[in-house]
Amino acid sequence: MTRVPVSILDLAPIRRGETATDSFAASVALAQQAENLGFERVWYAEHHNIAGIASSATSVLIAHVGAHTRTIRLGAGGVMLPNHAPLMIAEQFGTLAAMYPGRIDLGLGRAPGSDENTMYALRRDPRSADNFPRDVLELQGYLGEETRVPGVDAVPGKGSHVPLYILGSSLFGAKLAAALGMPYAFASHFAPSALLEAITVYRDEFQPSEQLDKPYVMAGVNVLAADTTAIAREQLRDIRRIRAVSLHGRRLGVHDQDVTDEQADQLLAAGLGAQVDHMLTYTAAGTPTEVSDYLDDFLRLTSADELITVHQVPTAEGRLRSITLLAEAIDAVRV
Repeated sequence: MTRVPVSILDLAPIRRGETATDSFAASVALAQQAENLGFERVWYAEHHNIAGIASSATSVLIAHVGAHTRTIRLGAGGVMLPNHAPLMIAEQFGTLAAMYPGRIDLGLGRAPGSDENTMYALRRDPRSADNFPRDVLELQGYLGEETRVPGVDAVPGKGSHVPLYILGSSLFGAKLAAALGMPYAFASHFAPSALLEAITVYRDEFQPSEQLDKPYVMAGVNVLAADTTAIAREQLRDIRRIRAVSLHGRRLGVHDQDVTDEQADQLLAAGLGAQVDHMLTYTAAGTPTEVSDYLDDFLRLTSADELITVHQVPTAEGRLRSITLLAEAIDAVRV
């Protein structure tokens, strides 16, 4: 049986009563701990206009964490490419690759990472997602040896060969990653519905490329590793509240910090509970042994080549404890 790499997606949360500065300090501490424990990589996701997530300027955050770590891979999981010109992303990640050689990844998604008003604020054309495959190829050219735009090179960036990953939660991303011969990361930590079908399509349609000779599947899974089952269940209760408030806030313009736990419980009882629980379909919560057993089953289900674990414990200390206990469980995780 073969061991799989285990990585972390850090959403850089801003918890109630905290600031972005607190969030970034916690992200540095998390990456340093992940490095010491032997995790494969830490990724950060581009989101906009969400009061509880501080990773909007993804490349800047990667640069900051890179300066405080030594060996662990860092990257975007992902950059929402239709929000940007491919040349600018190539320059940003080419710069990161020059700063931290051999440590930078670039995961690409096509969702806005925001609502319609935020799309306007980003000056994003609603039709820009239609150009995603073309933009990926243009970006790939800038990071390689041959630009696809005559006379235009990414400086820094050209020749850096920053590895690209396609992110998704539908068959579109699976088919694109397969056609381009790129690794595929499925966002099953919050959008679980098409996981198995997308993995099958990706593997069946995969075409080898210079970057990759065979399919490589990365699957997202929530992890709440705690010293006792009871503590993990309390953390899961808190995460359900946070998810409910986040969904409610997007619809009504309410900030997470403005909603009490009692109000969050009312939202869950009023109908958001089913939606939140669906989003959390793939969640390992419990002691290291319980988490290990769950991840073993998840690997059997997906045959994933790598796990991207998401630790949304409400406190920075709890997140550090979760990844520490997960590291204890990793030796038992096999396919």
